[in-house]
Parts: sequence; C-alpha cells; structure tokens
Amino acid sequence: MAQHPVLTFHGAARAVTGSCFRLDLAGGALLVDCGMFQGSKTEKTLNYRPFPFDAADIRAVLLTHAHIDHSGLLPKLIRDGFHGPIHATPATVDLCGVMLPDSAHIQETEVEMLNRRNRRRGGADVTPIYDARDAEATLALFRPQEMGQWFTVLPGCRARFWNAGHLLGSASVEVELSAPNAPLRLLFSGDIGPDAKLLQADPEGPAGLDYVIVESTYGDVDRAEASAPHRRATLRDEVRAAWREDGVLLIPTFAVERAQELIADLTTLMMAGDIPFCPIHVDSPMATRATALFAKHARALEGGAALIDGLKLHHLHFTETVEQSRALAQARGFHIILAASGMCEAGRIRHHLKNWIARDAATLLLVGYQAEATLGRLLQDGARQVRIQGEEFPVRARVRSIDLYSGHADGPELAKWIAERAPIRHGLFLVHGEEEAMAGLAARLSGHPAERVAVPALDDAYDLTADGFVRRAAADPPRLAPEQVARMDWHNDVSRLILDINEALRATADDRARNTLIRRLRRALEESGHLPPLRKGARRRQ
Repeated sequence: MAQHPVLTFHGAARAVTGSCFRLDLAGGALLVDCGMFQGSKTEKTLNYRPFPFDAADIRAVLLTHAHIDHSGLLPKLIRDGFHGPIHATPATVDLCGVMLPDSAHIQETEVEMLNRRNRRRGGADVTPIYDARDAEATLALFRPQEMGQWFTVLPGCRARFWNAGHLLGSASVEVELSAPNAPLRLLFSGDIGPDAKLLQADPEGPAGLDYVIVESTYGDVDRAEASAPHRRATLRDEVRAAWREDGVLLIPTFAVERAQELIADLTTLMMAGDIPFCPIHVDSPMATRATALFAKHARALEGGAALIDGLKLHHLHFTETVEQSRALAQARGFHIILAASGMCEAGRIRHHLKNWIARDAATLLLVGYQAEATLGRLLQDGARQVRIQGEEFPVRARVRSIDLYSGHADGPELAKWIAERAPIRHGLFLVHGEEEAMAGLAARLSGHPAERVAVPALDDAYDLTADGFVRRAAADPPRLAPEQVARMDWHNDVSRLILDINEALRATADDRARNTLIRRLRRALEESGHLPPLRKGARRRQ
C-alpha cells in the first residue's frame, strides 16, 4: 500500500530564515534546504541546538540556492552524520564552494571572540556550530543538476529544478512521487525573484500540482516601480544626498548577488556622469570570490555585460585582509563601502558601523530585507542608540532605506506566480515570511479556499494525502513557541533598557539627581528579590 508523505516544517515557518523542510517517504527522508536561523538571539540559538531529527536518517538534500538562510546548516548536518547527496544547480554548487567555507570561518572567528569575552567574565567556552573541515566535507557531497532535467532522488521520487529568478543558480524544486509512495506532485518555490530583477531572468515553474510550498517574504507589499531606470535614479539620488567631504556611504549588503548588482549600478551611474567618480570599496573576501563566479557565469545573466564593464573601473577596489579593511577607517574624501552582512548581524559591516554610526558625515543605506530583531531592523526602525558587539553608540549617521534591490517578489508578483501554477489541487503552504506578510499574501488568494491554505508553525507536520493535507498532532513540543519566532526577545529588551538607562542618566541635570535615579533602579531590583540589599556604608558611598 502506498504511503502518504509527511511534510514537516523545521524552519522558515512564520519567519524568513532557517529554511528547512523534511519530506518523509516510503523510501526514506529527504530535506529541501538546511538553512541557518537569523534574527533574535533566541532564534539563533536553534543553530546550536540538535536537529529535531536524526541527521543519519536523511537520505538526500535538495538545495534551492546558496544563501546561508537556506544552505548554512549543511555542514552541521554532515557533522551530525548525514552522508547522502546534496542536489543543486551547477551555479549553486559554485557559490556554496565560496559561502560555506566563509560561513565556517565566521563561526570560528566569532566564537573565538565570544570565548575571550566569556573568559574575562568567568563564563564557559562555546563551540562553533561547525568548522572549516565540516564545510569542506559538505562540498564533497554536492551533485550538480541542470535546470529542467529530471533526476532520481529516492526510489519512487524524482525531482527537477526550475529557475526561481532570485539569485545566480536559484531554483524552485518540483518533486514527483510514484509507487511505493502515493502519486503526488509537489513544488517548493525557494525564494522567488521579482520580475525586474537585475542579473536574473523572470521566475518560471510548472503548472498542475497537488501541493505548493511558497515563500511570502513580501506578501503584504506592493512595491513601487522597479524598472532599471527608476532603480538607478533612486540610487543616484541617494548617493548625491550622502555626499559629504570626508564622508562615507555605508551599504550593508549580502556578498552574493546584492553586492554584484550594486557594483553594476554604481559603476554604470559613474560612467554615465550621473554621479561623480569616487572610490567604491567592496570590503568582503566572500564578495570578491563571488564576483569572480558571477563573471564566470556572466553569459547566463541578464545584464551581465554591465557587471563586466563595471569590474574594469579603476575606482572599484576589493579588500581581502583584515588589515586592509581596518585601513578604510583612514580613508579621506567621500567614498562608498559595500560590506557584509546585509542585516548588519555579522561580518565587516559592524566594524564600519562602530567607526561611523555616531558621525553625521556618514549615511547608512539599507537595500534589502531586515529581519525582526536584527541590528539592521533596529536602525531601519529609527533607533537613536544601538549596541554593537557589547559597545554602545549614538546614531547620528543618516539612515536610509530603499527596497529596489530586493531579491524577493512582492505581493502582486507572488500572487501572479501562484496563479500560474494552477490548478493546485490539494493545498498551499505559506512559508518564509513574518505573520503580517503571510496574512497579506493569503488575502490575495481569492481562488484558493481558506481550508486549503496552511500557515505552518515551527516543527508542524502534515500528512499529504490525495484528498488534502491533515495536520499531525505534535509528538514533541516545538523548539520555539510561535510567539518566540520573528519577535524581539529578552536580549533585545535588555539592550534597549541599558540604552534607555544611559540616555536617562545623561539627560539628568546633575550628579545628585543621577544618584537618586540609580538608587530607585537598584531598590526596584532589591524589592523584586533579584539583588541583595547594599550595606549601609556602600549606599552612602554610592
């Protein structure tokens, strides 16, 4: 008797990161994506916790694209016992060859810094999620598959990739099941690119499916005109407004795709005389290596010629070493710095923010999605002070945001993409979006009965039958409750409280008033039982 597949959502469930979907079949289990969680510290702890399944039981992985929130936990999967094939497009294989070793380096470097701080405070050492050896072992398991070509994944399961228009090599994954499984056709969208995406063709996909699992990052957004002339004109205006003598335009950017798009547009504007020539520093070793891969695949890219022309401009500089990066702090004259990460959560952008965020000669330009509780989101929402690597900084730089370089389709484009997959016979699952975005996309789906649209929570599992999906009763509690996903957590609240206390103390008239405020705060903690009372002499000295 054919077995009903079971689909479990281990990430990107009412949130935009950690993409990981497990499909249990008669011949074994496979994963679609195995991505890293970003956002609040509560969510990021999931990267360190055990997988909610035995990695050795997974027979294969289908990878939609190379972005770390889709691929970043693959080395952990290998470390924990996975030995099967990882199927991806050739360009995705190439990009992962850059991104996964870089991710491992970040894990090792940041954990080393954290452990130094912990030792000073008497805390315990932390182990990296994975290291360079795990990343190298992962790369050996990749199996490149061409777009549009069927390949066997497991007995009774074959798959093929469709261009998703999101990133070099990005794909939607069609999965077709036959005996010994119940016959079904599924489509995992991956991340769907917008119709006017620089460097990428419009997304494609099959029609006539049983189940579709679709991203919803911008499901509640109707984006402004996104044509190439409008996008470049908007960037031109932002560069002109940011221009200050000895100033800087900081652009946090994903090292893959976003950096290359900005290189193409900035150099095009300079060569056209729309903005003055100035140094453009691409401060990311990974962006440097990824740009070489984009040049390699330029013939397959729409607008690839503009990128190749831009790479020849002598105002464009790539920094490799930490010393070269730090030397940018001494740069004179207006300049532009592109540095990872796109949400200001890691990488060299934090070093530049520490140097510039308190200076009014700087402009910070956010050009992509900023997930809830990330530093980028806090700055986008108007924070007046921020904490970066434990240090406090006032925000005096101009903070600007444009949404014309997003790699994601907006609400109308997603609704159009879904309509083109019709008929979708049994069910539509909305993933990879915060709740407001998913609600916005659901409101656009007039042709889909509400009972056939599901919004899974983390670790929810569904039987996929020929008559529709059935949510399974949970055998174990979810790793995070829904109210803990894509939300500010207590770490954010503590940082905000510390910043507010320091701001209040600075605004208080004199030392006597400050001491009064400190005593009141301490008394509140003492009365709650969280601090022992100070000795009387200590109170007088305070």
